[in-house]
Amino acid sequence: MKNDISFFILLILSACTGKDSQTQQTKPDEEFVTEVMLRTTPMKDQGRSELCWAYAMLATIETEHIMQGDSVDLSVAYLAYHLLADEARQRYALGKAHTVSMRGMATTALHLIQLYGAMPYTSYRQRENVGYRKLCTQIQHLADQEHAHRKGTGHLDESVATVLDEAMGTPPSWVFMLGCQYTPTEFAHSLYQPYEYAALTSFSHRPFGTRMVIDVADNHFRDTFLNVELDSLMQYVEQALRSGHPVCWEGDVSEKGYDHQQGVAHLSPHQDTVTQESRQIAFDRLQTTDDHCMEMVGIAHDKKNRKYFVCKNSWTNSLRGGLVYLEENYVRAKTIAVVIPTAALPPMSQLVPPPDDPFLPNTL
Repeated sequence: MKNDISFFILLILSACTGKDSQTQQTKPDEEFVTEVMLRTTPMKDQGRSELCWAYAMLATIETEHIMQGDSVDLSVAYLAYHLLADEARQRYALGKAHTVSMRGMATTALHLIQLYGAMPYTSYRQRENVGYRKLCTQIQHLADQEHAHRKGTGHLDESVATVLDEAMGTPPSWVFMLGCQYTPTEFAHSLYQPYEYAALTSFSHRPFGTRMVIDVADNHFRDTFLNVELDSLMQYVEQALRSGHPVCWEGDVSEKGYDHQQGVAHLSPHQDTVTQESRQIAFDRLQTTDDHCMEMVGIAHDKKNRKYFVCKNSWTNSLRGGLVYLEENYVRAKTIAVVIPTAALPPMSQLVPPPDDPFLPNTL
C-alpha cells in the first residue's frame, strides 16, 4: 500500500514531539459497546514494510480457521520471500517497465499461497530490522545485471535466493505438524482452496453483477472483483461478521478523519449519508485511494448509536492495542475492496463459483 511508509514516519514524528504529543494520549470521546468480536491470533507488526495486504489476508485466514476450532498462525515472511523472487523475474523479463516493489492487494496473498504454498509463523519468523526497501533496490539491481548477461532465469533464481537467504533466512522445505510432514503447498491446501474467498467491490463506472479490474497501482495481477451495489456490499460485510466470519478490508486511510493513534476513523466532516454517486465521485477525483489493508473482526456502536466496524491492524502502537474502529459511513465511502469467505455469502453463482471450477488468478 502506498501510504504504509509515510504512516510509520508520521508515527515516529508524533512520538518525538514531547509534551504536545502527550496531550493527545487521551481516550476518544466515543465509548464503544461491542456487538461482535471474533477471535484472532496475536497482533503482528508490519513495521516499515509495505506488506499490510499480506498481514491482513493471512490474519483473515487465521481467524476463519480459529472460528472453526482450528489453530493456525501463518508466516508473512514466507510470502514476502517468494514475492521478491517473483518480482526479480518480472524485472528480468520486463526491464525498466517493471519496478521491484512489495506493494500488493489482499488477492496478491491468495495468488502467492496458490503458487508457493504457506508456512506456519513458528517455522519461518520475520527477522527483525529487515530493510525491505533496500532489499527491493538490491533485487532490482541484481535482476538488471542478470538481464544484461542473459544467463537465464535459472541463474537469476540462484542469485536472488542467495541475497534473500542472507537477508531473510532460508525458508524451510517442509512443514512438520501433528507428527506429519507436508510440503508448503500441501500445507496451504489445508488452509485455503480456490474460491473459498470472494473478492468484491462497488463502483458505478462498471456494470453491477459483473467482474471488474480495479485500476490501482497495487493490483499487480490485474485481479477482477465482483462489482455489487454499495448497500449489498455493506450487507455482505455485516452479515459475514455477525455470522462469525472475518472480512479482509482494503481502503483509504489518508483521510483527516482517520486517526491511527486514537484508533478511530470518521469522515471529515461527518456525513449523514454516503451514496453510490458520492462514493464514485470521490474515487474518480482520486480522493479515495488504495492505502491500507486490515482484517475486520468485529462490530460496535458508540453512545450516539453510530455503528463501527472493528479492524485488526498490523501496527500495534495505538491507544486501542492495534484495533481500529471504522465508522459505518467511513466504510461506505472509503472501501476499495473486500475479501469475504464464501461460506458467509448467499449461494449465488456470481458470488460463489462452483468449487470444482479451476483456479484462475483473474477470477478471484
